[in-house]
Amino acid sequence: MDGIVIGGHSSVDESMITGESIPVEKKTGDTVIGATINKNGLLKFKATKVGKDTTLAQIIKLVEEAQGSKAPIQRLADIVSSYFVPTVIAISIISFILWYAVFNQPFIFSLSVFISVLIIACPCALGLATPTAIIVGTGKGAENGILIKNGEALETAHKLTTIVLDKTGTITKGKPEVTDIIPINIPKTELMLTAGIAEKGSEHPLAEAILNEAKKLKISIPDAHSFKAIPGQGIKAVHNRREILLGTRRLMESHKVEIKEYEKQIQRLENEGKTTVMISLKGNLIGLIAIADTIKETSKEAIEQLKNLGLEVVMLTGDNERTANAIASQIGIENVLANVLPEEKEKAIKKLKEQGKIVAMVGDGINDAPALAQADVGIAIGSGTDVALETGSIVLIKNDLRDVVKAIKLSKYTIKKIKQNLFWAFFYNTAGIPIAAGVLYPFTGFLLNPIIAGAAMALSSVSVVSNSLLMKRFKL
Repeated sequence: MDGIVIGGHSSVDESMITGESIPVEKKTGDTVIGATINKNGLLKFKATKVGKDTTLAQIIKLVEEAQGSKAPIQRLADIVSSYFVPTVIAISIISFILWYAVFNQPFIFSLSVFISVLIIACPCALGLATPTAIIVGTGKGAENGILIKNGEALETAHKLTTIVLDKTGTITKGKPEVTDIIPINIPKTELMLTAGIAEKGSEHPLAEAILNEAKKLKISIPDAHSFKAIPGQGIKAVHNRREILLGTRRLMESHKVEIKEYEKQIQRLENEGKTTVMISLKGNLIGLIAIADTIKETSKEAIEQLKNLGLEVVMLTGDNERTANAIASQIGIENVLANVLPEEKEKAIKKLKEQGKIVAMVGDGINDAPALAQADVGIAIGSGTDVALETGSIVLIKNDLRDVVKAIKLSKYTIKKIKQNLFWAFFYNTAGIPIAAGVLYPFTGFLLNPIIAGAAMALSSVSVVSNSLLMKRFKL
């Protein structure tokens, strides 16, 4: 159920809905959304929406609607066959009539021509051209950690013009980490020890990030003698009769800790999209710790490769604009859509499609599911939620954005093979029809035996299957 807070104070992890990795402070009068996670503290709230009216239920509805609106892709082979088969039947009948009624050939002669034309033009190879390539292509994808759920996704991926990337958990790791440690007049280890003492009693994700960093530095952290969480501001702790404050500007200002001298550094970190924690000891600022949802090591390289393929790359996120732009500038994305709610994500994809773009959406969370379903190709990151994995038509097992590039390259190669297969299948048939119809007979006396026509038809099928199997040599 969704509701409004009527009492208490806490931090709520809303990443599954908004994409924002840093928990949101909640107090009386704020809205809470069903299925988000209360990280610490007690909240009393009045239910305002239940069942089908909740935000989560609306997301599910959007997914179902988007999935239902998808039109199946019409295969090239179906189009060719729909014209080719009636044409071949007509040619075989006309050939029979011409040889039997016009050129006065025996019935058996004319019937042989009729049968030869039908056999050599049998569109078996046309029927095999697409599915054999798709079977090998999807198998090749699976070998490389790319699960392609259907042939439509494999076929569509080669035509993509725009790649839309979710930020949290897709471009970034989705887990806050310490990025900068700025000690002031004390050693780095002492700053982390002091911060660790204050945060040891906290359940907040920012505290977890600080404690993890202290663990990396092999710092042993004792318990504080007293600990108090100050809602919306930070922590006040006492250790060895020394007061430690850790938190926001507001906490420092309320305890008259001077921070003006370091305001530029704080603003620089915030402009980089980082949450800046200030630490004071006995009333003096002793350092800054910046925490952010760090970018995956492979994200920048993947985005460069996508651009090299001539694709437009867009970042779509529920994060605030400053954080989103900071992340985008680091990885070379110019087009950013920030502060986007789940239902708006789906609308954003729809809007891009209305502009004539063929769009792939890459995401990992429940909040991405409507957009994944609405996109021409939905690509789900393997570490994501079950809803995202179910909605995506392509799943990347290795949680590596470079696999998006591999999926597109595999699609292009598969379509190339399909076109080769269709060409050879059609070439065999069209080249063989005049010979089977007896065009050479008046000049050379050669008439194609139906048995030879059958062998030629089989050869065309073998060539198509063999060409598809050659795809196994393709290196991604």
